[in-house]
Amino acid sequence: MEEERGGPFGPFTDLEVVRVSEGMPTARFTQLVGIPERTYRRWQAKARAGHPPKGPWPAPARDAHREVVTSLAGQHPAWGHRKVWAMARHAGHRLSQSTVLRVLAEEGLLLSASYQRERRQLAAARKAAFAAPPTGPNMVWQFDFSEYETTTGGTWRVAGVADYWSKYEFGWHWSPTANKHDAIEAVELALAEAERLLPDGQSLIEYLTDPDTGEIVPITLVTDNGGPFRSFVFESFITKRPELRHVRTRVRSPGQNGVRERAFQSLKYERLYREQIDDALDLVREAETFRIEFNTHRPHEALAWNRPREVHLGLADPATPNFPEPENLPTS
Repeated sequence: MEEERGGPFGPFTDLEVVRVSEGMPTARFTQLVGIPERTYRRWQAKARAGHPPKGPWPAPARDAHREVVTSLAGQHPAWGHRKVWAMARHAGHRLSQSTVLRVLAEEGLLLSASYQRERRQLAAARKAAFAAPPTGPNMVWQFDFSEYETTTGGTWRVAGVADYWSKYEFGWHWSPTANKHDAIEAVELALAEAERLLPDGQSLIEYLTDPDTGEIVPITLVTDNGGPFRSFVFESFITKRPELRHVRTRVRSPGQNGVRERAFQSLKYERLYREQIDDALDLVREAETFRIEFNTHRPHEALAWNRPREVHLGLADPATPNFPEPENLPTS
């Protein structure tokens, strides 16, 4: 019998160490811990005879996909098991989320439970932000600032616009300040990129024009009540742009800007907090690399595991996964 906790017989070994150290007879010990005496004595007999415990049972699904799952998890250590599963499915591997979860648990690669809990809370608050959710891209944008302190280059602020429906991240504007001029610069970046993504050289004004009425249906730009968004200069800029309509969320309701908040959180926890960011050059480079990956490579659970760029361009349905499926040929 091993006198260390966690021996080859699992929890029984731990219990037996406690019983022996206390000098307690088996009958009394089993009564105290609530285990049938016959069961415990059977465990003792197996341990004395050197018989191995039951298992491990065959796990063909885990064994077949362990290499690809651990490889994807190693490339993206900040991703949960669902995103790793989605990446494996996009690569053509047929496996379940539970298989990925078990493999990551066995390899010690699972994220903490609070990671997903906070995400669900943000999603619930986000749904309450709009009475009529958008049904396509360039209908509702969310806009806000965030900040990050570099090692030697001071604190820098990023202003970014995200499409609420497709989750697409337009260009980010970095600056040591977060004022009305930075806000205008970020919106102009978003307008320019949104127009570049339109097909056949179409202008944003043409895209937003209702073909039946000829009226422009402006994009709703959602912000919080921060100073830059309440300034006269910013409101004047919005007024001069017929393709925009400005809406501010309720005071102290960050969840109503949840798509914007969630993407900035992903930027920090999946990239910036995991790297050595010395100055603004490192910061902008790492952030832009993440933005491109976020739009074109990273599966998004709220988009049925599709990528934001695919959804924004109409190449994927945000409610239907587009994993590659094997072609089933007729038998005759």
